[in-house]
Formats: sequence, C-alpha cells, structure tokens
Amino acid sequence: MVARRDLVEDAEVRAGLLTARRGTAFFARKLSELSSADLGGPSLLPGWTRRHVIAHVGYNARAVARLVEWAATGVETPMYSSPAARNAEIEFGATLPPVALQNLFDHSAIHLSVEWRDLPAARWDFEVRTAQGRLVPVAETVWMRTREVWLHAVDLDNGARFADVPAAVLRRLLGDIWGAWEKRGETAALAVRVAGGEDAGLTLGEPAPGVTLVEGPLAAVVRWAAGRGAEPGSPLTATNDGGSLAEAPAAPRWI
Repeated sequence: MVARRDLVEDAEVRAGLLTARRGTAFFARKLSELSSADLGGPSLLPGWTRRHVIAHVGYNARAVARLVEWAATGVETPMYSSPAARNAEIEFGATLPPVALQNLFDHSAIHLSVEWRDLPAARWDFEVRTAQGRLVPVAETVWMRTREVWLHAVDLDNGARFADVPAAVLRRLLGDIWGAWEKRGETAALAVRVAGGEDAGLTLGEPAPGVTLVEGPLAAVVRWAAGRGAEPGSPLTATNDGGSLAEAPAAPRWI
C-alpha cells in the first residue's frame, strides 16, 4: 500500500506543517506528564485550570479543521457558531473525565492533521474566515494552530518554557503581537529589543525619550509580550530615559 502524504506542494507550507505537528507532539508530551489530579490545577491563564487549556486546544483543532474542510469543499463551515458557543464549549470540555479530555485532544489533533494531509495542492490558496472575521488563505490555518499548541503547552504550567519553543515560532509570534498593538495604537511609548542569541538586536518600536524599552532574550520578551509575565529570575529588563525600572510594565492586551 502506498503511504499517504501531504498533497500540498508549497515548501513553506510543508515546513509549517512540520512545526505544527512537532508542537502538537510537544503539547501531548506535557499533557502525558500530568496526573488526573493535576488536571484541575491552575494554568498560566487567569481563571483557567489546565482542564480549560486542554479543552480549548482540543476544540481549537476541530474549529481549524472546519476551515480546512471549507477550503476542500467550498461549503462554508465557520470555526464557531458564535463567541458564546466557543466559550460554552470550553467550559463543558473542562468538566470531562480525564480519559475523555485526553481523547478529545488526541482525536481532534489527528482529525486536523488528516484534513491538512488530504487538502489538494490547488486548494491551499482558498480563502476562509477566522473567528475574528479576517479573510485569510487556508494555508494560514497552519500558523494559527502552530501558535496554539506551542503557547498552550507552556500554559499547562508543568515545566514547559518559552525557551522550548522554536525561535522561528517565537519571532513570528512577537511580530503578530506587536502588529496587534500597533493596530490599536498602543506602541507609541513602548519598544522591545532582543538581547543575546542569534536574534540579538531585533527591535520593534523606536527607543527614544519617554519610551519604555523592554529588553531580554527572545523567549523572555515573547513570554512578557504574550501576557504571561516574567519567569522568576528572568533576565528581562525595562528602562525609561536610561533609568532602570523595578520591573517590566504589564504588556498591552494581545488578543
């Protein structure tokens, strides 16, 4: 029997699929390290337990798969019927027994991977609508899922760190976050700069008088920008007009 393979021909999308699947495997590993009792513990997201994070990641895979199905068939299948329905789904999922919660993650991830695999090469430019109302080529779903699995693996708060996330994912994530801030006009008095590593010197915004500059290793900067604060002992620093601040200010809202 001939092995099934991804039909997409674009090299960039193929590379993205690999990163997304590696992120799924990383999330699965961190999930497998949790006991049933651990699932009810707090996550890094205020108001959410680990159960909420797992349910969200599982249902997100189903929602993304609906967009891929839309591209495959041409029949509109929105990610969610409404924001309220999305939230209710997560709250319900958080009440599932541990085995059912694990199955939700496993089965939804496999379903999405298969939808990606079987999408014809000619359909990857087909436009679909995200939950935020943006029209994007269905190829964008690969990045949408990539950031979900890598970021929320850290949110499980059982050992995963932003330093475990591939640098390419961190760079794109930082660009997405900064872009969201710019659209809302929240970057006039803020700049971020990466210190150390291969991305040293990467700067967003313009350090100038009256501007708060947040600086540190790429992983630390992205953790802060994504609203997860700074890890204990983090090398993240903040300065304004050359003077050091006691701690970095809270990052603007991302999503």
